[in-house]
Amino acid sequence: MAFAVSDELLGTFVPIAVYWIYSGIYVLLGDLEKYRLHTKAEENVKNIVSKSTVVKGVLVQQAFQISVSLLLFAVISDGSGIAKPQPSFLAIIVQFLVAMFVLDTWQYFMHRYMHINKFLYKHIHSKHHTLVVPYAFGALFNHPLEGLLLDTVGGALAFLVSGMTPRTGIFFFSFATIKTVDDHCGLWLPGNPLHALFSNNSAYHDVHHQLYGSKYNFSQPFFVMWDRILGTYMPYSLEKRKEGGLEARPIKHKS
Repeated sequence: MAFAVSDELLGTFVPIAVYWIYSGIYVLLGDLEKYRLHTKAEENVKNIVSKSTVVKGVLVQQAFQISVSLLLFAVISDGSGIAKPQPSFLAIIVQFLVAMFVLDTWQYFMHRYMHINKFLYKHIHSKHHTLVVPYAFGALFNHPLEGLLLDTVGGALAFLVSGMTPRTGIFFFSFATIKTVDDHCGLWLPGNPLHALFSNNSAYHDVHHQLYGSKYNFSQPFFVMWDRILGTYMPYSLEKRKEGGLEARPIKHKS
């Protein structure tokens, strides 16, 4: 007898599986020094939190994510147990774009405010910035309240406003997860299609994690429009380091 798994359950758990599988691939690629944005030595010295602590922190956030996701699906369910019909492919593309805009907008303003408000930065957002040298599975290493506000609530808003079905949500949130992990991977791999499609990438976000860029490049995870519109965009150049690898250096620094 076959056991059917609902789209709601898949939409809840597949993105989490994608997070660990995709970040695990980057862990395996982490020794490719010529593509790293920081050396291994920098990672070990500058990051003030252990990798085991990061794993535990991400698991806590994902537990919150699961709880809110299941609650959301329970609230919006019609109780029939029948999957909603999928719209046309064009409609799904529009839903993706709407969801990307909503998520980007929510995260930009919430993220920026957590830097502006000294209390929120000190007690909440600074936890994420203990990773001065980002790496893939640290993408969702946040204070639980930040994870709830930025990622979980932002994702719920994107889902509801776009009107996507739970089945479409499986693909959207899996893609958003891949993009977030990629932005924190600390590598600049040649031929990465995400770098060709998005100017918001691992180098762009790495600038934000450095002291000189902490008030810039707030946009995440897709586009950089709000940074450009509101004057928080910091351009950079990728240059080779003497020690090997690459470095994202600001082209100009606004005081």
